[in-house]
Amino acid sequence: HCDKIASHYIRVSLDKVFGMKNFRSEIIWSYKRWSNSKKGLLNSHQNIYFYSKTKKFKFNQYYTDYAPTTNLDQILQDRQKTSKGKSVYKTDENGKVVLGKEKKGVPLSDTWEIPYLNPKAKERVGYPTQKPVLLLNQIIKIVTDKGDLVVDPFCGSGTTCVAAKSMDRYFIGIDTSQDAVHLANHRLEEMIITDSALLKKGSKSYIEKTEYDTALLKSIDALPVQRNSGIDGFLKKHFQEKPVPVKIQSDYETLNDAIEKLERACIGKEYNLKIIIQTRKETIGNRLFELISDIRIIKSDKLIIEEMKEEITMHTKGV
Repeated sequence: HCDKIASHYIRVSLDKVFGMKNFRSEIIWSYKRWSNSKKGLLNSHQNIYFYSKTKKFKFNQYYTDYAPTTNLDQILQDRQKTSKGKSVYKTDENGKVVLGKEKKGVPLSDTWEIPYLNPKAKERVGYPTQKPVLLLNQIIKIVTDKGDLVVDPFCGSGTTCVAAKSMDRYFIGIDTSQDAVHLANHRLEEMIITDSALLKKGSKSYIEKTEYDTALLKSIDALPVQRNSGIDGFLKKHFQEKPVPVKIQSDYETLNDAIEKLERACIGKEYNLKIIIQTRKETIGNRLFELISDIRIIKSDKLIIEEMKEEITMHTKGV
């Protein structure tokens, strides 16, 4: 495992140690991190090189779900080639399409999206290069079974050992630092493994905005915010050097309710401008009598069209 600084050097060295023929995969560990990149692309992956000692090695195949764009109906049907080499659906003597065997899914790829260890994660021990146990779990389950032996000659904080123990594998951890050995032993006595809601539920579980809400935010050049009932987004551009929060009035909220929710979400934060996107026509009883000076209300396209229709109807009746 390594980052972009030494990956090309290590790859050459590993080819010499194991032989180029025993190289199996270059795994990309992909993750998202909040970091400043003043000039250049944001670093969001690290490399893991998979080698075997010989051609005979253990490999447990795992499968993932098909992509939403995959046509499963076609995948579950057998295909055959015509005399001209064209691939067509296989049919029986009655002309009916022959259904294929059960599909397990898509084989695990060489790109793994596993969250980077959160700075506040319970399993963090302060080791500068500490990796999440979930990453080592993935590696171990692919090439070992229960009762196998896992060896890490540079075990550092002991993450590999913790992962192996949690999966009922034997393990040996080696490190030249006595502090690292002491830390690893302590972690093995009190094992803490951080669960990832992202892996359990999937990234789509965090998306709460409807397509219409997303379109509204996009129309004013704002970025959506998930899992926040008081703020739906932020303008891409700041106002007076400070972010601009945006709240979309929901179907069950009065304008007053929407403003109060936005205000509560902004407590303790000094925003110079706040925006409410109004989606419902206000009744007299719900009219806001005094607007807060730093809040601006923008009418949604649907509300504008609705008001225009009412105005046209009134003029038509008057005529």
